[in-house]
Amino acid sequence: MKKIIFLLLLLPFFAFGQSKGKSVKESFLVDGNCNMCKNRIETATLKLNGVKYVNWDSKSSNFSIIYNSKKVTIDEIRTRIAEVGHDNGEYKASLETYDELPNCCRYRHSGKH
Repeated sequence: MKKIIFLLLLLPFFAFGQSKGKSVKESFLVDGNCNMCKNRIETATLKLNGVKYVNWDSKSSNFSIIYNSKKVTIDEIRTRIAEVGHDNGEYKASLETYDELPNCCRYRHSGKH
């Protein structure tokens, strides 16, 4: 009987310990120019399941993110950023997507990237 009670007391620790994902903090460069870029980059990544926090700084081009690594991968995040038109080291935006950006957001010829 003592063993059963002991096991029942331990059960919540095992159940809740397995359900938590691992929060990962990363930062990397993402090309862009302005506040429109900031809004596009941050909105696209925040829509991904598992992303908890994002911030892109237009002056330094530094992108910071906190995400649950059990729900989303860094490759999925970088791919999504490229899909909305922004190069990020690992992935480049397609020419078609890049050409659809407003003129103020076209960073490839601005000398900034």
